[in-house]
Amino acid sequence: MNENSTQPHIDGTAQSAHAGTEATGFDVAVIGGGAAGLSAALVLTRARRRVVVIDAGHPRNAPAAHMQGFLGSDGLPPTELLAAGRTEVAGYGGQFVHGTVTSIDPGSADGSARFLVRLEDGTALTARRVLVTTGLRDDIPGIPGIRERWGKDLLHCPYCHGYEVRDQPLGVLGGNPESVTHALLIRQWSDDVVLFSNGATLTADQRERLVASAIGIVDEHVSQLIVEDDHLTGVELATGQVVPRAALFVRPDFVPNDSLLTGVGAATHANGWVAVDQTGKTSVPGLWAAGNATNPRAQVITAAGEGSAAAIAINNDLTEEDAEHAVTRFRLGLNRRTAPRTHRRPQQGLPTTTPK
Repeated sequence: MNENSTQPHIDGTAQSAHAGTEATGFDVAVIGGGAAGLSAALVLTRARRRVVVIDAGHPRNAPAAHMQGFLGSDGLPPTELLAAGRTEVAGYGGQFVHGTVTSIDPGSADGSARFLVRLEDGTALTARRVLVTTGLRDDIPGIPGIRERWGKDLLHCPYCHGYEVRDQPLGVLGGNPESVTHALLIRQWSDDVVLFSNGATLTADQRERLVASAIGIVDEHVSQLIVEDDHLTGVELATGQVVPRAALFVRPDFVPNDSLLTGVGAATHANGWVAVDQTGKTSVPGLWAAGNATNPRAQVITAAGEGSAAAIAINNDLTEEDAEHAVTRFRLGLNRRTAPRTHRRPQQGLPTTTPK
């Protein structure tokens, strides 16, 4: 560890079946505490791995009041899902660090896959494997009122929010190559849908498809959103005309928070997104990624599944490494690995202890 590094403040308790791990050394560091990261941490802690979750506390879905389409948790506020997840992970010994990771340095003197994870405040910790679940950010048009209504009545995903605004006058803000497709999709939830092309040129074929689907078309530029009593009531055009709408959908540009991945040389697809296999493994040994950091289409439930799949792959990878180390020690005549110490799930309100 760098001599200038300080010890991070770590919340929670953790146990490990592996002896000799330093205070800030972990089997797995999970960077990002959303659905993907917490799901992975839950699987890994239940596999008795020493896990730390590092999170800056800025979830993408923070503006949303409710989370829809998550089996068993439909309608649950996103903050409650994350709080429950943190409690579950801590219950199995997972640890948490509040902060922003600035870099991941792979490799070690003995050539094993080991990482030095540095935080913005100068602290650092080590991990045998790293899972990045830092999500993405939505780049939306800079029209007045847009940012303030994001996640309320300015929406993106109809599968997440369409049912809640069903049968209301809806709008789709154009300017994106996929806006026509988006408008056709939104039509499933309402008979009154208008596409605001916002000055973008529509082809004859696109216009025919919209008209045939009974979707209105407004070609003028949008100047601002009209909000009354904290509710969207209309879309004002550059001409001054106001088109009454109760909600507006927009297809944002997705920008992955992947600088940690690309910073260590993770390979990318032609579109610039980091490439991973079906388990989330990147081209960098020991480094995985899951959720919106690599998959812009992943909803909350999808991200959670990707986190679980990555966790299983990571644990299997660690198990293989553990077996290789055991064989090496065995051949050298060193002590064989002893049976794991009893690992008891901490009881609420009681300190965590490990029998000696």
